[in-house]
Amino acid sequence: MTAQQRIVRVRREYNKWVADQTLEDYALRFTAERARRWSPFRVANTAIASVSFLALEAIGAAITLTCGFTNAAAAIIVVSVIIFVTCVPIAYYAARYGADIDLLTRGAGFGYLGSTITSIIYASFTFIFFAIEAAIMAKALEAGLGVPDALGYLVCAFAVLPIVTHGFTSISRFQMWTQPLWIALHVAPFAAIALQDHATLSAWTKFTGRIGPLDGKLDLTLFGAASGVVFALAAQIGEQVDFLRFLPGAATVGRARWWASLIAAGPGWIVVGAAKMLAGSFLAYLAFKHGVPPENAGDPTQMYVVAFGYVVRDETIGLGLATTFVIVSQLKINVTNAYAGSIAWSNFFSRLTHSHPGRVVWLVFNIVIAVVLIELGVYRAIEGILGFYSHVAVAWIGTLFADLAINKPLGLSPKGIEFKRAYLYEINPVGCGATLFASVLSIAAHAGALGETLSAMSCYLALAAALVATPLIAYATKGRFYIARRERTPASAEAQKCCICEHEFEPQDMASCPAYAGPICSLCCTLDARCGDACKPETRLADQLRRSLARVLSERAAEMLGSNVGRYLVIFALIICLLGGALWLVYWQAVLDARIAPALIGPPLLKAFVILSLISGIISWFFVLAQESRLVAQEETQRQTTLLMQEIEAHKNTDRALQKAKEAAEAANIAKSRYVVGLSHEFRTPLNSILGYVQLLERRTPSVPSDPNALRTIRRSAEHLASLVDGLLDIAKIEAGRMEVHRDHVRLPAVLRQVVDMFRLQAEAKGVAFRYEVRGSLPKWVRIDEKRLRQILLNLLSNAVKFTEVGEVRFTIVYDRDMATFEVEDTGPGIASDQHERIFRPFERLESVGRKWAPGTGLGLTITKLMTEVLGGAISLRSSVGHGSLFSVKFYLPQSAPPIISARPDYSQISGYDGARVTVVVADDEASHRELVARLLAPLGFVVFTARDGTTCLDLVERVAPQLVLLDINMPGPSGWEVAQTVRRRKGRDVAIVMLSADAEKELDVDIDRCTYEGYLVKPFKLGDLLDLIAATCDLVWRFGASRPDAEARDAGARRRLPVDDIVALAEIGHARGVTALLKKYRAEFPEEDSLVETLSRLSIEMKFDELVTVARRSQVRSDQRDQMEARDEV
Repeated sequence: MTAQQRIVRVRREYNKWVADQTLEDYALRFTAERARRWSPFRVANTAIASVSFLALEAIGAAITLTCGFTNAAAAIIVVSVIIFVTCVPIAYYAARYGADIDLLTRGAGFGYLGSTITSIIYASFTFIFFAIEAAIMAKALEAGLGVPDALGYLVCAFAVLPIVTHGFTSISRFQMWTQPLWIALHVAPFAAIALQDHATLSAWTKFTGRIGPLDGKLDLTLFGAASGVVFALAAQIGEQVDFLRFLPGAATVGRARWWASLIAAGPGWIVVGAAKMLAGSFLAYLAFKHGVPPENAGDPTQMYVVAFGYVVRDETIGLGLATTFVIVSQLKINVTNAYAGSIAWSNFFSRLTHSHPGRVVWLVFNIVIAVVLIELGVYRAIEGILGFYSHVAVAWIGTLFADLAINKPLGLSPKGIEFKRAYLYEINPVGCGATLFASVLSIAAHAGALGETLSAMSCYLALAAALVATPLIAYATKGRFYIARRERTPASAEAQKCCICEHEFEPQDMASCPAYAGPICSLCCTLDARCGDACKPETRLADQLRRSLARVLSERAAEMLGSNVGRYLVIFALIICLLGGALWLVYWQAVLDARIAPALIGPPLLKAFVILSLISGIISWFFVLAQESRLVAQEETQRQTTLLMQEIEAHKNTDRALQKAKEAAEAANIAKSRYVVGLSHEFRTPLNSILGYVQLLERRTPSVPSDPNALRTIRRSAEHLASLVDGLLDIAKIEAGRMEVHRDHVRLPAVLRQVVDMFRLQAEAKGVAFRYEVRGSLPKWVRIDEKRLRQILLNLLSNAVKFTEVGEVRFTIVYDRDMATFEVEDTGPGIASDQHERIFRPFERLESVGRKWAPGTGLGLTITKLMTEVLGGAISLRSSVGHGSLFSVKFYLPQSAPPIISARPDYSQISGYDGARVTVVVADDEASHRELVARLLAPLGFVVFTARDGTTCLDLVERVAPQLVLLDINMPGPSGWEVAQTVRRRKGRDVAIVMLSADAEKELDVDIDRCTYEGYLVKPFKLGDLLDLIAATCDLVWRFGASRPDAEARDAGARRRLPVDDIVALAEIGHARGVTALLKKYRAEFPEEDSLVETLSRLSIEMKFDELVTVARRSQVRSDQRDQMEARDEV
C-alpha cells in the first residue's frame, strides 16, 4: 500500500506566492496561451533589441586586431551562417510549445536533471556577457562622466534591476521606447564615416592584425581561433527564446506574420549580430588609425568616441554622444542578460533543491556574480574566456539542434516537447552523452591533444561531434529515455486546478500525480521533495547509474560504487575537479598578464590545491555520512508513514463498519418503534370494544344477571392492558423525542393516599409491612403531569412489593423548598452492583438462585427512568445482594393555587339531551366499534348512521346531512383525514368532526391542519369522555333520569340484531364445530333470524366457509341499510 502524501498548508501558500506571474513571468513553467497576448511586432522588437550589446563590436575588434581582417571576417560570416541554421528549429519549437530554453532542453534529449548542466552553461553565458557589457558601460561612464571604476561597476550592474523585476511587460516597454534612439545613434556615425572617409574602409580590408599573415591571406589556424571566439555567441539563442515563448500562435496572428516574427526574433539576431561584429572590426581599425593604442583600440567606448568625431567636430559633444550610445546599448542588452540569467538560475536551483524563493532572488544573485567577475577583470581576458566557453556552448547547441532537426524527423525521439518532471527520466543519455562527448573531445583538441589544426578548429569539431553523436546515441538507446511514463488520462482543453497551489493552469502545464491523487502543475511538481517520484519508479539518477554500471561493469562493482565508500570517491573526485578547474582558471588568468611569471604563481596555487583537497576530503566524508543518516531517517519516516496510513485506513474501514452497524441498529430501532406503535394500534381497537361494552353493561346493571364485581374486574383488567400499551408507546415516543408532558394541577395528598392505600393492601396480603412517612409539609396542590407521576410511583412500589417476601416496604416522601424526593426502600433480595445499569434497560429481568419468579414485562424501570428524566428529575439506586434496595426519585414540584373545578356529571344517569334530534355518522372499518358507538348514542336520542369506509361515509354525509361525524383514521379507501378535509370543504362548520383512532401519535403530525376537526379521542376511551366531547362539540345539555321509551325500544331493536362478527371470525379459521355451536345458541336467542341461522348452519355442515362468510356479511349490510332507512324515515 502506498501512503498518500498529505498536503501541508505552508507549502500550499508558498507555491501560491511563487505562482504570482507578475514577478515570475512563467519561469519554470509552460507559457500559458493567455500570456501570449502581445503583438508579433512587439515580441520580435523585444527580442531583436537584445542585439544592441557592444560585446559584438568588442569581439569583432578583438579578433581583427589579433588575426587580421581576412580571418576575422571569414570566421564571422561562416559562424554566423552556422548559428542561423542551428537557431531555426530551436526558435520554432520554443515558439510553438511556449517553452524557454531550459524547458526546451529538457524535452529535447537531456532529461529532467540532465538539463541542469545546460542551465549552468546558459547561466554562465548570461553572467559572463552581463559582466562584459557592464564593464563596457562602466568604461563609458568613466570616460564621459568621470565615475570611478568600482562605483561604475555597481551602477551599471544594478541599474537594470527595476526594469527586469516585472519581466517581459516592462522589458518590452523599455526596448520599445529606447529602440528609435539606439538606431539613430548607431547609424549616424557610420553614415558620417561613409560620407567622409572612403579610404579607411578600403584600408580596413587589408589590415593583417597583430599575428595575421602579412599577405592578408586566410590562415586556417587563425580562422579557427577567431571562430572559437565567435562561436561563444551560439548560446545567445537562449535569450532570444526566452522572449519568443510569448509569441502568439500562428492560428491567431496568421502564418506569414508568425514566421516573419519568428525568423526576426530567433535566428535573425545573428544577421544583425554579424553586421555589428564587422562594424566592430572596422571601428577598431579606425581607432587604431587615429592613434588609439592597440590595447585600447578594442574598447567600444574608444571606438565610438572616434566614430562620433565624424558626426560632430567638438570632442566634448562627441564624447557625450558616444557615452550616451554606450549606456543605451548596454542597458538594452543587460536587461536581457539579467532576465535570462534569473530564469536559468531558477531552473537550476529549483530542480536540485526543490525550492524556489522567486525569480527576483536569482536575478540579484546573477548580478552579484557578474559584479565579482568584473572586479576580477573578465573584460581584459575576453578572447581567452570566450574561446574556452565556446566549446561547451557549441556542444550544447549542436546537440539541441541535432535532436530537433535530425532525431525528431527520423522518429528517433518523440514528437513535441515534454518538459514536466512527472514524465521525464532524470538523465537522458542522448543529450547529456552527446554534449559531454563533444565538449571533452573539443576541449582536448583545443588543448593540443589532437594536433595544431584540430586545436584551432576545435569548435567545429565540437559541433560535428554533437551532430553525429546525438542520433547515434538515440538510435542505440531506441529513444526509451525520452518519456518515463505516458499520460493515463486524456488531455482536456479546459483549464485544470492544481491540487497543491489551487491555481488553474492550461492542460499543457498539468500532470496527474498519484502521490497527491490529483492534477498537479509543473511548478508544484518541480518543488515537491516528498513524493520520491512515485509516478515513475526506477527513473531516478541513482537507479539509472546503477543499471548502467551493472551493464558496463558488474552487479558487484555497481553495488560497491553505490556504497558509502563509492559515493565518497565520486563526490571527492567531483570536488577535486571543480577545485582544480577553478585554480587552473586563476593560473591561466594570471599567465595572460605579462607582468606575472608562471613560475611565481604556479607553486602557491599547487599548495593551495593540496590543502583544499585535504579539506574537501573531510567535507566529502562528512557529506556522505550526513546523507546516509538522512536517507535512513527518510526511509524510516516513510515506513512509519506507510504504517500510519495503513492504520488510518484500517480505522476508516472500522469506522465505516461501525457506521453501517449504527445505521443497521438505528433502522432496527426505528422498525421496533414502528412495530410498537403498530402493536399499540392493534391492541387499542379490541380494548376499546371490551371497555366500551363493560361500561355499557355497568350502566344497565339490572339487565345483567351476573355479579357486578365481575364487570369491574373485566374493566380493571382492560384498563391495565391499556396502561401497558401506553407504556410501550411512551418508550417509542421518548426515543423519537416526541414525549408530551402536561403540567396539571394535582392534589398531591389525594394522589399519594390512593397509591399508598392500593399497595398497603397488597403488602399486607403477602405478610409484608408497608410503612409510609412524610418529612416536611406537603402542599395540597402542585403542578406536574399527574399521569407520569402516578406511573413512576406505581412502578417503583409495585416492584418493591413484588420482590419482597419478608420484612417491609418503606415509602418516604421528603419535601423541602419545592423539591420532592420519593424514596422506595425494601428488604428484598437486593441487586448486585454490576447489575445496577442493566435493570434500567428494556426487557431486562434479573434472575438469581432461590428467587421466586415474578411476572412482568421488564419495562417498568425503563419507563420509570425515562419518565423521570422527561419530567426533569433524577433517579438513583442504592442496593447490594441480601440487603434490599433503595430507589430515590427527585423532582422539582412547585406549589400551585387550587384550580376551579366544575362538578362532573354521572354519565350512568344520562337519559337524553335537550333540543332537536342530532344526526351522527360513525365511520370505522371495525364493525364492533360502530356497533359500540351506536349502542351508546342511540338510546340517548341520537340518530346514528354507520359506514365501514370513507366512501360510504361521504355518501351518507351528503344524504342524511348529519350534525356530527365520528371518524376513524385508518379505513379502506379515503383515510379519516381525507374524509374530514372533504367534509370540511363541502359543509364548512355546519358539521362537527371528531376523530376516534387507535393511533395515539397521529394528532402530533405537524402536516395535519387542526382546523379540520373539533376533537380527537384515542382508543380505548371512556364513554364519559366521548359524551363530554360530543356535548362540547354540539353544544348539548344532558338530561338526567329514566330513559325515554322510544329510545329503549330502539336500543332493544338494536340489540336484536344477529352478531355475525363472531360467526365470521370462527368461519375464517375453519372452526366448524365452533360455528355450529354458536349458531345453535343463536337459534334460541334470535328466533326472528331463523331462516338466516338455518342457511348458515347448512353451509357450516357442508364446510363451505367462504360462502358462509359472504352470506353473513350480506345479511349485516342489509341490517345496516334497514336501520338507516328507519332512522331516515323517523327524521
